[in-house]
Amino acid sequence: MTKVILFDIDGTLVLTGGAGGRAMTRAFEDLFGVADAFHGIPMPGRTDAWILADAATAHGVSAANLSRFADAYLALLAGELERPGPRKGVMPGVRALLDRLVESGEPYLALLTGNYKEAARTKLEYFDLWRYFRCGAFGDDAPDRNGLLPKALAAIRTCGGPDALPSETVVVGDTPLDVACAAASGARSIAVATGGYDVDALRAAGADVVFEDLSGTEAVLDALRIG
Repeated sequence: MTKVILFDIDGTLVLTGGAGGRAMTRAFEDLFGVADAFHGIPMPGRTDAWILADAATAHGVSAANLSRFADAYLALLAGELERPGPRKGVMPGVRALLDRLVESGEPYLALLTGNYKEAARTKLEYFDLWRYFRCGAFGDDAPDRNGLLPKALAAIRTCGGPDALPSETVVVGDTPLDVACAAASGARSIAVATGGYDVDALRAAGADVVFEDLSGTEAVLDALRIG
């Protein structure tokens, strides 16, 4: 039985039309004078802290100077979300699925995302999805995504949610790193090809179930083991 469902954000619940990447790029240039600092640095599925550390290493920025970055990034993110961008919006089926899960009253919905917590809030509030989630694990909590699932389950207990085991948990995400995160802790994974990876790549990564998108609500509920 599934007690907890942990959702990724970017590419899974929403796409921001590049707002996050633009805000990170502007913040890095404003603080450190390096333009296009994240060019060539992989972003999907990785934590914000991991992405930032790679950019800092690539451009010779001392780790001691990075403490200012999150605030600078967050100050720019809300404005960037207002701009148009490619494939911007809530992913197919997401709102209907979340409504059904809330109505069922059984699985605890939480987040497992590489976003800083306040970036996650800003993005999901923009799309009116933050209200579905009471807590989770965020990019502030661990540099490596594989460290986030135990932290998410601990946060859920602190929030008054169930004392769930990883085996009673499903991670829903759009990248091989989401799949690997679930596997590293013994959770199941449902992968969705609405981000940067297609169905074949997600199956090859070892996802337990793969969907093109989340629009088939009943099929997704069955895969989540929700009646």
